[in-house]
Amino acid sequence: MQRPHCRLTELQAVIFDWAGTMVDFGSRAPARIFLDTFQSFDLSISLKQARNPPGLSKWQHINSLMKEPIVASQWQQANGNTPSDADVDVIYARFIAMQIANVSQYSQAIEGVAQTLAWLRGRGMKIGSCSGYPRQVLDVLLPLAAAEGVVPDHVVAGDELSAGGRPGPYMALANMLALHLSDVAACIKVDDTLAGIEEGRRAGMWTVGISLSGNEVGCTRAELAQLSPQERTALKTLAEIRLRDAGAHYVIEQVSDLPAVVDAISRRLADGERP
Repeated sequence: MQRPHCRLTELQAVIFDWAGTMVDFGSRAPARIFLDTFQSFDLSISLKQARNPPGLSKWQHINSLMKEPIVASQWQQANGNTPSDADVDVIYARFIAMQIANVSQYSQAIEGVAQTLAWLRGRGMKIGSCSGYPRQVLDVLLPLAAAEGVVPDHVVAGDELSAGGRPGPYMALANMLALHLSDVAACIKVDDTLAGIEEGRRAGMWTVGISLSGNEVGCTRAELAQLSPQERTALKTLAEIRLRDAGAHYVIEQVSDLPAVVDAISRRLADGERP
């Protein structure tokens, strides 16, 4: 006999991305260091190319860029062969060295994140996190973020799981296992990238997209201040559309806006809804 379905009444955890979500307003570090790394190999890529596809593990991201016809052609002309996995390994190794050397420049916590984490803990919720950053980079970033009050209960790096990273559900689910959570529908995945939203959806979680502070807008606060209200609105609107099209249940400007969404999802759970 089929058992009756148990209705969830309380959220258990929020699983956050890092760059563009909790730290590094505008998600500048990944794109900037991709540009510098490729330039060091005399490869020319645009900022738009460096930002897409966002949210992947860094080896996968470099591999994706190397498969783009223009970049592959540049490599072919300079090296006499089409890019191979071994070539991606060489570029990745240099990227990691440059990322480790420079990540501290992009480690600043986004305003309101520490306060939001404290609010969630006050509600009895656990804090997970995952990143496209490899563990070597997170080892530098985590203590810098901790000094500003950004301390999740668990962290999964983009190179730690043999199953792979985003857009697969594995890092989100690894958080769930580590935090001893009982139901994916009691979890919220918060991310500024399309791949991160897909990760949360595949994991069966509620998903919240970050528009203004994240990769989709891609501007620092200083750069946003130089835009006209119309330009700022246009960028934010496009980011919201892309995140919703990727499957986000909600889209907010930055993490400090999350409490209202947590309350809304809590009401939906109490009414018997699931992601």
